[in-house]
Amino acid sequence: MNAFRISSLLVAAAFAAHADLSQEVQIPLGAMPRLEGLDWRLPEKYATLDGDILTVDIPESAFPADAVAEADLPAALFAGAEGFSMSVEAEGAGLKKPTKSWLGLKFQIHLVESETGREAYPNCAGEIGSFARKTLLNEANFGGKKPDKITLMLGLQGTSGRVVFDLSTLRGSPSHGLFRRVNQDWRVKYPASASAGGSGGGEPPVCPRRGCMLPARDTTEEDLDTLASWGANLARFQIMRNWSGRDDNQDIAEYNAWVDSRLDNLEKVLRWAEARGMKIVVDLHTVPGGKRSKDGQMNMFEDDNFAEAWIDTWRRIAARFKGDPAIYGYDLVNEPHQKERVKNDYWTLQRRAAEAVREIDPDTPIVVESDGSDAPSAFEYLSPLRMDNVIYQVHMYAPMLFTHQGVHGRATGEKWPDPGNHWDKDFIRETLRPVREFSLRHNAKIYVGEFSAIAWAGGAENYLRDCIDVFEEYGWDWSYHAFREWKGWSVEHEGPDGAHMVPSEDNPRKRVLLEGFARP
Repeated sequence: MNAFRISSLLVAAAFAAHADLSQEVQIPLGAMPRLEGLDWRLPEKYATLDGDILTVDIPESAFPADAVAEADLPAALFAGAEGFSMSVEAEGAGLKKPTKSWLGLKFQIHLVESETGREAYPNCAGEIGSFARKTLLNEANFGGKKPDKITLMLGLQGTSGRVVFDLSTLRGSPSHGLFRRVNQDWRVKYPASASAGGSGGGEPPVCPRRGCMLPARDTTEEDLDTLASWGANLARFQIMRNWSGRDDNQDIAEYNAWVDSRLDNLEKVLRWAEARGMKIVVDLHTVPGGKRSKDGQMNMFEDDNFAEAWIDTWRRIAARFKGDPAIYGYDLVNEPHQKERVKNDYWTLQRRAAEAVREIDPDTPIVVESDGSDAPSAFEYLSPLRMDNVIYQVHMYAPMLFTHQGVHGRATGEKWPDPGNHWDKDFIRETLRPVREFSLRHNAKIYVGEFSAIAWAGGAENYLRDCIDVFEEYGWDWSYHAFREWKGWSVEHEGPDGAHMVPSEDNPRKRVLLEGFARP
């Protein structure tokens, strides 16, 4: 093991000098203290440390391989912080696309809260190929955790190539992380006449709404007939195309024309829904500018033209459907995912869009989503809008090793429940704990916009039942993912894998879903 040792007191003093977190402004990168008192543990091969230069070099013949250097950070220095900011300069050459999306280049922090066993692995934005010397950033919130073990990880995982880190440029500080929490005293009020339903008195609406996501194609009246016959009274209408694409939807005029074509279909869907006693979530699933190719963040986070086009799209939607009684809410953006500091952060963009909508339509509920692709854990640092009649959405796909097995190359064979992994209804409650606490703290209505388990997962029906039990226990509305979209999620199909799905009139997953719709 190679190591360089400078008194850890230097690290403690440097962190302490920047430990005042009372200010809104983040510490500039150049002002963050150097991290100098670290003992580095190197992997057995593919990594060398020469003074301040850490080199990780995995030959292409070894692909995919791991080589990650680790150093412990003094967790006590982060006490009271909401997150951290760190940077280091590095250059890379020949980095192959990793075997999994969460692998590859690592400028990563491993956080552990020993008391609960909760952990997290925030990482820098991914890089593929070669890049000249640049500053890598890793900024994140602790997500409500109080980590007592913090490990810094530099290197490569599940890939090959060469990366060189200059440790003399390694800087870090406790901070507010990426997202400062605001409006913590805010409690949402809901009008008695809110289109989401409700009993008045400023409390969250209690009318139970349960349904499915509609397909990305044009919805037909027969689609709604089927859902209504199942007992559903809610549907999420997707304005979506090419969800997995990158750097698309950049012709704003063409994007607007496509959105208008989907809104034409929405007009019909709303009237069909109203006739059947259903509500429709208006979900702007695809945004102008699409996602960035390297890491999946939305281009509108950095490009003002795309950001303004997105907000203007919501102005047009609000003007066209103002006060429509069949609308459950305006779902502003599907699964925002922000991994680094950007010009237009995901929360501020939603606030701006909500304000633009409210100027046109003061009555229709607005639906806000959390960071991390609408992850439950992101509710630890989600701030409420200082606005009434707002519904907060979460997506539930945990654990993805179970729900998404066999999807995008994931291994199969997981089952539910699984005592060995502690996968049971209590696991679901713990996963959703940040959402539940947010709801109680801010009097916020919660909508589970997506949840599912792939058709061939062992015990998928048990997972769906446990999820619905918890949603109903908490009084949350929900919509299953998805109705007549992809056969792997469909309760009208079954099969051993995505290539061998066949129509199914009756199966355990469908029975659980219909039982959920039939609850009082």
